[in-house]
Amino acid sequence: MEESVSNCCTPDGSCHTTAEVKTTYKVEGIGSAHCQGVVAHAVGGLDQVTAVEVEIGTGLVTVTTSTEPDAALDELIAKTIDEAGYDFVGRAAA
Repeated sequence: MEESVSNCCTPDGSCHTTAEVKTTYKVEGIGSAHCQGVVAHAVGGLDQVTAVEVEIGTGLVTVTTSTEPDAALDELIAKTIDEAGYDFVGRAAA
């Protein structure tokens, strides 16, 4: 898991900082651009998710959230991936 911090400044000069947490999961069955798009769309539609990167072939799905994912979010991501027709394995080794 990787954490990064980004700054966002508005036109009026006010700024705030947001933390992003990246968590990588292993998913089986992602072998084409179509599969990549299906998984990215399904996981990206979850409220807590701000970005998704899906690697074809390796089955690594990197999910960016604004807070550390808990067991409930891991379970929701697993269910979403399974319902999309792919096999959720779990968190990838760091």
